[in-house]
Parts: sequence; structure tokens; C-alpha cells
Amino acid sequence: MITPSLQSIMIYAKDMQKTALFYTKHFNFQSNKEIIDGLIELNSESGNIQILIHQAAKSLKTGQANIKLVFSVVDLNAFKQQAFENGLVFGVTHQANGYQFSNTKDPDGNSISISSRRYR
Repeated sequence: MITPSLQSIMIYAKDMQKTALFYTKHFNFQSNKEIIDGLIELNSESGNIQILIHQAAKSLKTGQANIKLVFSVVDLNAFKQQAFENGLVFGVTHQANGYQFSNTKDPDGNSISISSRRYR
């Protein structure tokens, strides 16, 4: 059996450069922000995942997708404070079964969560 692995997530953005800047600034993805083959490629420091930014069609309604990007953080409150100092506000911290999470949105209205679930 061939088992696929998740390599990348594609985000359709109204303003590709603004969205690329958001993920490089707040989540430390690396990119030269050049548009190559219609995409801006963002790579995680670990190299485990990449985000591809694609120009959204004018007809696309932003913030309506059924997707949420979840970023694992060891210290949720410390990350929230760092993000706040960098201009990104997360919502209320929710306590779950042995972990915490908090939500925000990117410039295109895509849902984002930070979570300590991986480290519970």
C-alpha cells in the first residue's frame, strides 16, 4: 500500500504578498516572497510542511473555507503575548482535555489556531 504524506497547504489569497508576510512574520515561515508558477512558497523551519499562496479568483468569498490551520506551541500564553507584541491578536484561551487552544484569522479570513495539544 502506498501511503501519502501531507506536504503542503494551499491558501487562496486576495493579496498574495500580504498573506505571505503574515505567515512569515507571525509563524516564522521562510520565503523569498517571489511569485513562481503563480505561487509564493513558504517553508517551515523544520521543513515538515509548506504553505503555498495562490492568487484567489475575484469571485472567491474569503473566510468561508472549511479549513483551520493548527500550529502547535509548547507555551500557549507566551506565544499569544509574543504574537500580540507583533500585532496579532488571538481570542480567548480555551481549556480542553489536558491542553489549551486559542483562535485568530489570517488576512483572508482563514481560521488559525494555536494549540498545546501535541504536548499534553
